[in-house]
Amino acid sequence: MSAEAKRRAREQARLRRDAAHAALAKTAPALIASHFLRSVPLAAGACVAGYAPIGSEPDPAFLLGQLAGRGHPCVLPRVATRNRPLVFNLWQPGDELVPGDHGTREPRPGAPERRPDVVLVPLLAFDSDGRRLGYGGGYYDRTFEQLRRAGGQVLAVGVAFSAQEAQDLPEEEFDARLDWIVTEKGARAFGPRAGG
Repeated sequence: MSAEAKRRAREQARLRRDAAHAALAKTAPALIASHFLRSVPLAAGACVAGYAPIGSEPDPAFLLGQLAGRGHPCVLPRVATRNRPLVFNLWQPGDELVPGDHGTREPRPGAPERRPDVVLVPLLAFDSDGRRLGYGGGYYDRTFEQLRRAGGQVLAVGVAFSAQEAQDLPEEEFDARLDWIVTEKGARAFGPRAGG
């Protein structure tokens, strides 16, 4: 797929997500949390990486609060170095966030680092094979490559509105697929790592 075709695909996906957010922003977080907690396998004490939403991304704060209350350490990503894998810093609901690169909000650099077992991934679109269309920076792809190369299982769980599902998204060799997608309508597993 050409760069121009990808740009158009991202533009269309963002419009679909914006419309879904306008309709579902208030109800989706609790539904997403419920489907995640019922479906995605979590070991006791598993560390979960969330994200601070940008624009019309579904907000995982309610889910992170539920996980923290069940004894799961939570971390948020930080861009420590441009074009390198993300760093994950411990975070609890209510902790202050600071401005980061690319319009993000992230933990203060001094917060302790922790390797996540599960990573909640924001996205523009996903398809029925677990492909995701991100923003083109490659941060999550590089991060999953590093985490998986270092050994140990890490689950990639896309968090989206159901309207973000697309058909046959483009895929390049370095693109990391999702193990799960969780939307306001349910949770769906993809691939061999999804079973926990």
